[in-house]
Amino acid sequence: MALSASVTATGDVTAGAASVLAVQVRATAAAGTVVLKDGGAGGTTKLTIYTPASAAATVVVPIPGGGILFAAKVHATLTNADGLTVVYQ
Repeated sequence: MALSASVTATGDVTAGAASVLAVQVRATAAAGTVVLKDGGAGGTTKLTIYTPASAAATVVVPIPGGGILFAAKVHATLTNADGLTVVYQ
């Protein structure tokens, strides 16, 4: 069963291991990035998403094939992004 979690600032998205199945990012007026790391702020980068300079934009990234495995936890660093929703199992 898939779960989802949302954040509006840099921080941990999950408390434990997860396979990320999809990501949705709300952009801001300035171009930005969302970096997902395994294990915390100093962990291994697993996914980087670039967002356009558009306050009305939403970037949706489905991840096929069972998703991306985060062995410890999912940590997100948001730069010029208003929010992030991660679908995981």
